[in-house]
Amino acid sequence: MISHISIKNFAIIKNTEVDFNSGLNIITGETGSGKSIVIEAVSLALGSRADSSYVRTGTDKAVIQLVGTIDEEEFIITREISQTGKNLCKLNGEIVTLSQIGRIASKMADIHGQYDNQSLLNPEYHIVLLDAYKHDETCHLKETVSELFQKYSKCKSSLARLLAGEKENARKLDFYKYEYEEINKAHLILGEDRELEDRVSLLQNSEKIYDNLNRAYGTMYDDSPSAMDGLMTCVKALEEISEYSSEISAVSEELNDLYYRLDDLCRQLSSIKDSIVFSPAELDDALMRLNTIDDLKKKYGNTIEDILQYKKKLAKTLSVSENLGDTKTALMKELKSLKSQLLSACSLLTEARKQKASELEDAIQNELHDLNFNDSSVKISIEPLSEPDITGMDKVEILITTNKGEPLKPLYKIVSGGEMSRIMLAFKNIISSYDNIPTLIFDEIDNGISGITASIVGRKLKEIASSHQVICITHLPQIAAAGDYNYRIYKESDETSTYTSVEPLTEDKKVEEIARLLGGTVITKTTLQSAKELIQSC
Repeated sequence: MISHISIKNFAIIKNTEVDFNSGLNIITGETGSGKSIVIEAVSLALGSRADSSYVRTGTDKAVIQLVGTIDEEEFIITREISQTGKNLCKLNGEIVTLSQIGRIASKMADIHGQYDNQSLLNPEYHIVLLDAYKHDETCHLKETVSELFQKYSKCKSSLARLLAGEKENARKLDFYKYEYEEINKAHLILGEDRELEDRVSLLQNSEKIYDNLNRAYGTMYDDSPSAMDGLMTCVKALEEISEYSSEISAVSEELNDLYYRLDDLCRQLSSIKDSIVFSPAELDDALMRLNTIDDLKKKYGNTIEDILQYKKKLAKTLSVSENLGDTKTALMKELKSLKSQLLSACSLLTEARKQKASELEDAIQNELHDLNFNDSSVKISIEPLSEPDITGMDKVEILITTNKGEPLKPLYKIVSGGEMSRIMLAFKNIISSYDNIPTLIFDEIDNGISGITASIVGRKLKEIASSHQVICITHLPQIAAAGDYNYRIYKESDETSTYTSVEPLTEDKKVEEIARLLGGTVITKTTLQSAKELIQSC
């Protein structure tokens, strides 16, 4: 239940605090005094969205703090809304998200606003009301249907996408096959482009390379005397005198080593020279191979490695594409199985709903009789949908007649504003017995009613308040008189501003407030006496 709310700089409320109690809490006040602002503040604390328009003019921020309990555990919810639009939520002093506040609030209170009655006129809302009645009996069936429907929808979408893209996939498959084959038949080898470039360079310059190699080799060996002959002469000359000087001996050894190193290099030159053979055919083949590789690079990558990576990607794509037939078969099989499971689950849910509908009809009938619908009759129609949705396969609609002898019709065709308020109250009373929400809040549930009907509604609220905390805004004395705790909202002005405050009423003040509701601004002994009698009758 809600035990306390503090409101600062919210709309026309400057600073006010209200302590609520168990039982029936009634809030009254003159038109325009700001009665609904208190409920808006409560709604904001319980997770509704807000903007800077709620901040009182001339102030930086609005602050609302609500204290409530769930299963005897206390929660302190704080909402701050600044002029800049910044929104701060706290739970027991810790910053939390709005959704976290909402999860707590959904277990604490149910708010029925001035315009919520309109939801009853929408047949799509009727299935929500039916499912809320004895929720525990069908919640597992609803969860099963919801899960199966989501799986079914996902599978159906996957199959639809596959079928829609079948022709396009076939066209792409042919193109990918062409690309793969083009790369595959080239038999690319990593690094072969660099080797080919070197080979082409060699072949294109083979004559010049051969002449220079031949000249170098001739200088070393073929000339008379050759460089190698001269070097050998130097080696022998130094060997003859090396015994006379260690320094000469060292030079002699190095020169001897040099001779043999040069001999090895000359033999290598000779081998290279002998391998140089100019082949126009080989050059053409190498150039053609390079052209092939260059063409592939233009299409598929800057390097042979890039091309081969793209080939791997193509192979994977082709493998997937070629298995689309198997995928389609598997999806169709899965879809059939899921639909069968879904329809079975829907059937079970429908039967459970029909059983609940029969019980709910009787419960509504009893509540409506209590609310002075003595000649009313209610029927909950459940018709099958052509296809299942996330709620099952049921179209639920509440049919009613409020006059004896009249046929049952949809709510929107026959119900007045006052009748709608009472019907919604009947639903709230029934459903609240099963949802374990401790607090019910009604913002002008009395809309469109008066006289005896108002007294009946007051007694019904009192009855509900025996098992729930009820907070109710009203302008009717018959309902106000039923309050266990009464509060008056009033508006005052000073030289600079107007502000709204909330005052808890003593018994005497309660009598005066009800007398005001009965007789207007002038309170007489007669209206005071009538107010006392009205309170005593509740």
